[in-house]
Amino acid sequence: MAEAKKNVNSKQLTADSKTDEKLSSISRKPSAKADLKEVSDGDIQESSKVETEANSQAEVVKTAKAGLPVAKAGKRSEKAIKETEAKQAKEERKAKSSEALAKEESKPKIHQKPAKSVLERKGKKFRKLAELIEPGKSYSLKDAVDLATKSSPVKFDATVELHARLGVDPRQADQNLRDTIVLPAGTGKTVRVAVFADADGVTAAKKAGADIAAGDEFLQILDTGVIDFDILVSTPAFMSKLGKYARLLGPKGLMPNPKSGTVTNDVAKAVTESKAGRLEYRVDSTGIIHVGVGKVSFGSEKLLQNVQAVMTSIKNNKPSSLKSTYIISVFITTSMGPSIPIDLSELN
Repeated sequence: MAEAKKNVNSKQLTADSKTDEKLSSISRKPSAKADLKEVSDGDIQESSKVETEANSQAEVVKTAKAGLPVAKAGKRSEKAIKETEAKQAKEERKAKSSEALAKEESKPKIHQKPAKSVLERKGKKFRKLAELIEPGKSYSLKDAVDLATKSSPVKFDATVELHARLGVDPRQADQNLRDTIVLPAGTGKTVRVAVFADADGVTAAKKAGADIAAGDEFLQILDTGVIDFDILVSTPAFMSKLGKYARLLGPKGLMPNPKSGTVTNDVAKAVTESKAGRLEYRVDSTGIIHVGVGKVSFGSEKLLQNVQAVMTSIKNNKPSSLKSTYIISVFITTSMGPSIPIDLSELN
């Protein structure tokens, strides 16, 4: 009986110990309210820290403005004061920018007028002459030349220009189109020709009508940097002497070149062609040729001859490697005048 009582008492003690452990574990678990309280207390502590830092910065700046002694190190040092001033200035700028944005957003949006077209921004004369050209219509070569002579809005003798967009790639050597032709009716410009050659070449150039013809003394003219000519012709033997003047002549397009016919032994022929109306054209980096084909005062017949000569030269120089469309579009216009599209079916 005694042993049975001892077993019962030991079982009760173990049960009681287990219940005590459960109660203690439950008491150790924090409640949700306690968690919220701790979080709110942390936020309050952080905000109080920010406020204390701002107050300390303000105090540091006040001491600096008041002229009080500055510490060698720490918050009251000269470096720390400059940093706090920069921080305050940055915060002020941010506040101002946010205020400005808020004001702009609060303002009512003003209805803006649509932008005017290119034609509407032109002058009265241009708009009146542009009415002669029907929008969306392509003209024959003869009709386009006739319209070009009638649609010049300027008082001076304007240049008639031809603009041809080609399907070439100028980055490829065989498609970098370049040629020289002699216009049947001339260019209408007074061309000054200079010749750099030996004694025989100088004599022939003067007979052909060259404005400047000289030998080695021509280099003295170039040394002065004064250029009084539009075209420079030279013989192959004298080209080596012009090498050091490439920076002077090259950017102005005056350096003699065999492709343009300005490096030749027949100096007299080069001078005659230059005076008669020799024209050099070259495709630009976008694949377009811009060339002047005469003056408005030439009349329709002479201008038509020049335009036909240029278009024939362009068609004859079609690159063999080109597989796509060669001539994409062609326009005729005058100086400051409206452009006139040309029907490509007539050109092909």
